[in-house]
Amino acid sequence: MRLIWIMINVVFWTITLGGTGLVVSLIDWKGRVFGHIARIWSKVILCISGVPYVVKGLENLDINQQYFLAANHESAFDIPLAFASIPFRMVAISKKELRKIPFFGWAMIGAHTIFIDRGNREKAVSSLKKAVDSLRKNPRSIMLYPEGTRSLDGKVHQFKKGGIVLAIETGMPIVPVALCGTSEVVTKGSWKVTPRNIEMRIGTPIETSSLTYEDRNWLAEKLREDVIQMKSEWMSSEK
Repeated sequence: MRLIWIMINVVFWTITLGGTGLVVSLIDWKGRVFGHIARIWSKVILCISGVPYVVKGLENLDINQQYFLAANHESAFDIPLAFASIPFRMVAISKKELRKIPFFGWAMIGAHTIFIDRGNREKAVSSLKKAVDSLRKNPRSIMLYPEGTRSLDGKVHQFKKGGIVLAIETGMPIVPVALCGTSEVVTKGSWKVTPRNIEMRIGTPIETSSLTYEDRNWLAEKLREDVIQMKSEWMSSEK
């Protein structure tokens, strides 16, 4: 019953807040208002779900700087946790199929989300090139889930390099982020929601301005190691 109640609220608030954002976006062509709407939406979902959250390491970020944030992905609650925790404008890199979802997809378009065609390598490369131009014209922080899909075993799997290469191409700093405890709230395919404390841990930004395409493997592994370390520290603190 709890999950049904949450889903009803997700639909209601997505339509309500997303619709408001779409109207405002008619005059706010850069999509700045959606940054505020995404935070409100995320906090509402967490509150309704009875899931308290904590943010650590926010002092590592400069409010006037744009970043790529690379996080692990193990639950549907990763998204509201991430967007509720970061107090400035941020969008995600998402698969292009999400554009077609009524209201939710429209809101993502209005927010200037970056869409990638994962099923076609040439189109994916073209999408990344367009994304570089878009970020230069309209700077915003980007939330990445480099594993590409949710981890079902709680482990942090290999990081794919598409979004990481985009960070190198733009020269924007990239930040390791550990999303902790979300897999214990709800798992993929489950209809049970278990309220518990969750936490976002923000690591030290890594400068990419001096990096090249050849550094992508090193950077992907460095980010993954940092995320694993922060998750391990969180697990130790929970014992």
